[in-house]
Amino acid sequence: MPVAYGAVQLSEIMTPGVVTASPDSSAISVARQMREHRVGSVVLVDPAGSPVAMVTDRDLALRVFAEGVDGAEPVAEYASRPLVCGEPAMELDEAAALMVRHRVRRLPVVDADRLAGIVTLDDIAVRTGNLEVAQKMTAEVIEGALPQFYFHERG
Repeated sequence: MPVAYGAVQLSEIMTPGVVTASPDSSAISVARQMREHRVGSVVLVDPAGSPVAMVTDRDLALRVFAEGVDGAEPVAEYASRPLVCGEPAMELDEAAALMVRHRVRRLPVVDADRLAGIVTLDDIAVRTGNLEVAQKMTAEVIEGALPQFYFHERG
């Protein structure tokens, strides 16, 4: 059952400074951006500033480096798709349901086709001041991503 978060809008809790890169950036340059900015994802944006995909540290680890792909390759081919986005006026309840349905831990926030910010599970915990809410949402996202038998007692 989804958690009720109240009438909090994404614009109130999103992080406005999003680390971005061009889709033709190399995988290694995106990995270095993640390290430099201490983030687990980079949003790929087109020249107009519209988000087109997201690359996570997991994408890089599993799809690029573990497969032996040349780090100079353009990162767009290894990005997570489809890109699921929210809007600044979207309420957290709706955003949480979207994140759970699509099994994502990060939700770019788009305003008039331009990247305005990002909401992560950490943002929800910190900005709402409610660790229990973030823990329940994390459990919902994980439960949506894993088979149901992981969440039932084994006999």
